[in-house]
Amino acid sequence: MAGVNPRLHQDITSSPGADTLFGLADAPAAVRYLASFAMTAFATVVAAGVDSQVAIPNISLIFVVPVIIGAVGLGLGPSLFSAILGALAYNFFLTEPRYTLIVDDPANVWAIGLLFVVGLIVSGVAFTSRRRAIEAALLRRQATMLQNYSRDVAGIDNAKAIVSITCHMLAALFQVPVVILVLDGKRVSVEKVGNVEPQEAEIEAAQSSLATGLVVSAGVYPALTSRFDFWPVKTTAGGPRAAIGLAFDPDERPVTPSTSVDIVGRFLALALDRQHFRHARP
Repeated sequence: MAGVNPRLHQDITSSPGADTLFGLADAPAAVRYLASFAMTAFATVVAAGVDSQVAIPNISLIFVVPVIIGAVGLGLGPSLFSAILGALAYNFFLTEPRYTLIVDDPANVWAIGLLFVVGLIVSGVAFTSRRRAIEAALLRRQATMLQNYSRDVAGIDNAKAIVSITCHMLAALFQVPVVILVLDGKRVSVEKVGNVEPQEAEIEAAQSSLATGLVVSAGVYPALTSRFDFWPVKTTAGGPRAAIGLAFDPDERPVTPSTSVDIVGRFLALALDRQHFRHARP
């Protein structure tokens, strides 16, 4: 990728994730739930220690803190886990009779129930706010990457390098394996990024996308066995044709990937057409 703008190269090689609590947002579920348990246990120790020294009204609110931290840094599941643990810990350690889940005073029943409801509400609100912040940061990152990509493609005078940088940019943009199939006359070339090797059925799906000019989705006729969604790149007649393939995880597929892919496809089409007409001059 010689000659690539350093800003785009940094976008390609850097992690797209937003800053999260101790980097645990992408940790295994067991680690995140263990962290949630540890925070609630710490809140319990603090609450019990304070309660043994001085009577503070609404000391149960200390159990809301792990819920908020969990929703922001660990995910919705660990946050709800903290809400449940907090209500149980408050019941067991801070309400009479202590060290049992039995509740004698009806007022404490309401306090425990209210703590649990507040935990659920706070967990949902904090998680939704975090998700929207991540989505906004992702949109800004995508806009920056597309801007840098367009500048770099405009300055590259090599078709293979153009396809390569496009492939890497899409892989960084969506964090999925990418393949770009280029047909130049009878010559077929494949550029890929990621650990998914395109199979014969997927090459046929790419060619079908080029033949029809339509998006061919993975697992849908005629690409029943394809792991890639393919988008045709509309170049000038007579020039090289290309199809962009992205191997999305079915459970993490973006809502509207075509918006960004179409933008990249237009830049790629212009760059390939420029190379074609440049070499076709007598």
